[in-house]
Amino acid sequence: MAAVDSFQLLYREIARSCNCYVETLALVGAFYTASKAVVFVRECYSLIRLHFIPRLMYNRNLVRRFGEWAVIYGASETVAKAYAEELATHGVSIILISRDRSSVEGTARAIADSHGVETVLVEADFSHGHTACRSVQDALMNKDVGFLVNSVDSSLDYSQRFADLSEDRLWDAINRNVTAATLMARVVLPGMAERGRGAVINISSGRCCKPTLNKAAFSASTAYLDHISRALHYEYSRRGIFVQSLVPFGVASPETEDGGARAGCSRWLVPHPRVYARHAISTLGISHRTTGYWPHSLQFWFLQYMPEWMWIWGTHMLSGTG
Repeated sequence: MAAVDSFQLLYREIARSCNCYVETLALVGAFYTASKAVVFVRECYSLIRLHFIPRLMYNRNLVRRFGEWAVIYGASETVAKAYAEELATHGVSIILISRDRSSVEGTARAIADSHGVETVLVEADFSHGHTACRSVQDALMNKDVGFLVNSVDSSLDYSQRFADLSEDRLWDAINRNVTAATLMARVVLPGMAERGRGAVINISSGRCCKPTLNKAAFSASTAYLDHISRALHYEYSRRGIFVQSLVPFGVASPETEDGGARAGCSRWLVPHPRVYARHAISTLGISHRTTGYWPHSLQFWFLQYMPEWMWIWGTHMLSGTG
């Protein structure tokens, strides 16, 4: 009995001496919870301000604000093509840049016939280096270029060990996803800066925030586009140029939009290209880094907080590679 009394007495003395520490920990916990609540409310407000309010009040004259012409590099890509078509609905004329003219001739005709705007085709192969810029510069001469859209080449998004990539394949990936976008920005930015207006949109991928197993070159290319967009935003925003890093997740392709995209919730997470483009263009001038589509923003937030080891494990399981 004496031992029990001694233990209770000892416990009371220890609890009394630790009381100040318990109160301190309680304050720290309350502060942490409050800060997380503030962050959550702020993120919710940002989501509404970016993706919902502009679409309810969207009545902007894009030609007056940014310019009359849009330069599209990678118009054969699903998102870039839809983006060009959506710009055309606002009266913006389109210049399509491709290393294979025949791959975008159909797109140019469809845009011109559907929306009554001018379309120009320019053939430029950036694997030959900066000499490809000459044909682009000639095409842009005396034009009020208000938009540059660079799109990452999704045809290079395939799983293969880095050491198994051929030198030609690797060189092609770097030129089509890094070199071309960089040189295109170098071509259009001086004119935009002189006019004091314009928008540069680099379309990469939401996976840019995490390295991807067996897609080292492709995921690094998306990260490069994201990084240079953010750097150029800070460099040129004071000169009236809006630079945006657009990081979408899944967007339905013409082959899947009538099939797989209808199953379950995939229609919600993998939107029709034109639906995605309308959402993305409504964010112009508001956010310099966005997914462009609010369900994708939820995915991006989740991916940011996911531990890297979990992401690598998940991509390893999905790729089925050893």
